[in-house]
Amino acid sequence: MLVLLESLSFYRNVRVGAAAGALLAALLYLVRTFELLGPVIDTRDYPLFGPDVWFLLLAFVLAATSALSVAVVLTIATAVRGAREGEAERPE
Repeated sequence: MLVLLESLSFYRNVRVGAAAGALLAALLYLVRTFELLGPVIDTRDYPLFGPDVWFLLLAFVLAATSALSVAVVLTIATAVRGAREGEAERPE
């Protein structure tokens, strides 16, 4: 199983996905927190915590899902590339 993961560059893809997810979430959280696109109309009630905590939790969910999505897409692309190279090397 480890050989398969290494041949698909899975660990590299996970690191790239985690970096991309964290960067996207941090960027969107900063846009929301510092109101870079204008003020946010606060008409909602936020139970238990203030809006900043809820948006921090949403940023974490966004980071995790986008990291997973990027890692899966990169791994599938590596698998397809490897399959195409394997077909080219096989004599018919």
